[in-house]
Amino acid sequence: MEWRDQGILLSSRTHGETSAIIEVFTPSRGRHAGIVRGGVSRKLAPVLQPGAQLDLEWRARLEDHLGTFSAELIRSRAVASMGDRLSLAGLNTVTALLLFSLPEREAHGKLYQQTEVLLDLLGQPELWPLAYLKWELALLEEMGFGLDLSACAVNGAQANDLSYISPRTGRAVSRAGAGEWADRLLPLPPCLLGHGPAPDEEIAEGFRVTGHFLQTQLAPELGHKPLPEARQRFVDRFTSRL
Repeated sequence: MEWRDQGILLSSRTHGETSAIIEVFTPSRGRHAGIVRGGVSRKLAPVLQPGAQLDLEWRARLEDHLGTFSAELIRSRAVASMGDRLSLAGLNTVTALLLFSLPEREAHGKLYQQTEVLLDLLGQPELWPLAYLKWELALLEEMGFGLDLSACAVNGAQANDLSYISPRTGRAVSRAGAGEWADRLLPLPPCLLGHGPAPDEEIAEGFRVTGHFLQTQLAPELGHKPLPEARQRFVDRFTSRL
């Protein structure tokens, strides 16, 4: 059994004395693991860094075996992330959430393309936070927990009057529709409606919204695992500059 594809490296850990087990995210094979022979060598260890774009070839005797990868670097994202602490925290968050969320060997082509675009913005701090927030919305959508921000769930009002989100259903609510229930709803920052650019305070409010649904909708479906700590570290680093 064998296949070839490009992929984004999510993690690498030592296996035995000289090899490494890597997990990658590919457009057609989803999250996939395999062994890289000599993966801890001076030649390959610098290549096998989280976020790296790799040309991959996987081989195994049977489809359900772990198998082995040969990997060649297409482009590294380490330099872009190392130059900025927020970018590094963001990169760690993206890889951690993908490892947390994605089932093994299940294709998510649209999310893969969105992830590749996001990671290529590393090192551009003026663009990254809002792009990352939109990526979290895309992740929720791909996992089956997308927010419905098209119209008010109560009275059908359109986007120009939407001010809240139901914390239970993820549907938008207008100010008029919220009425006396407003204090029980999540505020809806305009940047989640596609209005941009957005100030950092508004993006931070968006992180509170997406974080709520990652915690209360996605995590319970994955066995109530806690969200990766990397996400909170990223949010804390972002909000500390406000």
